[in-house]
Amino acid sequence: MTLAGDVPEGSQVQLMMTSVDNIIDGANQAAKLSMEYRTKKPGLAILISCVGRKIVMDQRSEEELEEVSEILGRNVPMCGFYSYGEIAPLSRESSSELHNQTMTITLISE
Repeated sequence: MTLAGDVPEGSQVQLMMTSVDNIIDGANQAAKLSMEYRTKKPGLAILISCVGRKIVMDQRSEEELEEVSEILGRNVPMCGFYSYGEIAPLSRESSSELHNQTMTITLISE
């Protein structure tokens, strides 16, 4: 017997619940982590946020950007887009995996 089409019986499913405040806190943490080992001020920030975050945040989606801007510096130019997930390793020691409901920040400087 299979559930939901091709999912074999005994498969594990992970459900996620969040709130707008948790999403904003996650953006804050992502910004802090992106600045953790920097020796130079960023000249550009590229933000990729999962579209699922935007759906949850609706009209408050700008708050996520404001939180990041507060950490990086108000005069750091930011650009980006919404994705349907990101593929990257969770750490240097792990292999790449699909991440969902995340914000990815890439900082560029001279």
